[in-house]
Amino acid sequence: MSVEVVTFGCRLNAFESELIRRQAEAAGCTDTIVVNSCAVTNEAVAQARQSIRRLKRERPSARIVVTGCAAQTQAAMFADMVEVDRVLGNDDKMRGTAWRAAQTAFAAGPVPGAEKIAVADIMAVREMAPHLLDGYQSGLPRVFVQVQNGCDHRCTFCIIPFGRGNSRSVPLAAAVEQVRALTERGHAEIVLTGVDLTSYGADLAGAPTLGLLTKQILREVPELQRLRISSIDSIEADADLLDVVANEPRLMPHLHLSLQSGDDLILKRMKRRHCRAQAIEFCAQLRRLRPDIALGADLIAGFPTETDEMFARSLDLVEACDLSLLHVFPYSPRPGTAAAKMPQVDGNAVKQRAKRLREAGDAALLRRLDAEIGAAREVLIESPSQGRTEHFLPVAIAGDTPGAVRRLTITGHDGARLTV
Repeated sequence: MSVEVVTFGCRLNAFESELIRRQAEAAGCTDTIVVNSCAVTNEAVAQARQSIRRLKRERPSARIVVTGCAAQTQAAMFADMVEVDRVLGNDDKMRGTAWRAAQTAFAAGPVPGAEKIAVADIMAVREMAPHLLDGYQSGLPRVFVQVQNGCDHRCTFCIIPFGRGNSRSVPLAAAVEQVRALTERGHAEIVLTGVDLTSYGADLAGAPTLGLLTKQILREVPELQRLRISSIDSIEADADLLDVVANEPRLMPHLHLSLQSGDDLILKRMKRRHCRAQAIEFCAQLRRLRPDIALGADLIAGFPTETDEMFARSLDLVEACDLSLLHVFPYSPRPGTAAAKMPQVDGNAVKQRAKRLREAGDAALLRRLDAEIGAAREVLIESPSQGRTEHFLPVAIAGDTPGAVRRLTITGHDGARLTV
């Protein structure tokens, strides 16, 4: 058996896991399990640790390598686990030299805790090379193109900049070339992804924006059927991006926003760069530009110092912004962040607030599903049993060909998926 990669966390990790597997196999690693970890919450780190223990029980002979954001920020903790043979940093995991060094270390036999660690200074990384995968996710209709990594902001709740480093971008021409190559291989939908996607280009010559990048892709790759953008920070959205939203039908009418809270004081304590009114106005502006757009958002429940009244302003943001696809995070204190030192909200209250936010999100999604009945939608077939509309709403289908785009009339829904 060669290399198995177990992925936690974001879409970016999912993209990088395929690169990791190929680098490790090219370096000669065999019977190796790579855990590509996430550091966004304490629960994500705990899940990685539990998975490591389970994997070692199931495959005692396998070597286990831990990488990803949690490995970058908590290397010593993973190195102290007897099940772990190597800890690789977040930049190191993308380099063949790091995997060849790991293979050499494996051949030399077991090493003590600290000697397992191969984690470079992520803050010293200044450039980002494009990563094009030949035949990436062959047969899948939707694939991801990583155009940005890292983050220059320091939100008080977030550990990710310390796991990913400072913001850096793939040069515009190289990003367009990746999209063209993947489109030529038959992928119907491309998703642009990054850690702080709307900061794209600030580190490049001429400072091209995300909006300019999307325009360039759509202009230079006319064969691309569908372009989608992953999570964005509304305060960084540029004029070109809004122009594309308004005027380019191949850019899918679905955006996921990093909102986090609906209360101004909490947003200030988070060190977010927008206020409640700006979030609401941005969503209204998007609807003026693209009336059928579907909006999702990240929201944190129980941030330190959050009162019931403050939480209520997050809860009613779901309706004020007409959000229909929520990602709800119960606040989790991350060591090394400023928010971890603030007065914490009672754990039961955090759980209850997260539950209420999820319920509000479920109700909003049902309203959106109801509103879709009777509409004709362009559905990307993901599998023989499911597709996605332009608005990223799931559709139950039966026996179609993955990769095709079908115009289907929505007849109803089952509470979770549209039906045709």
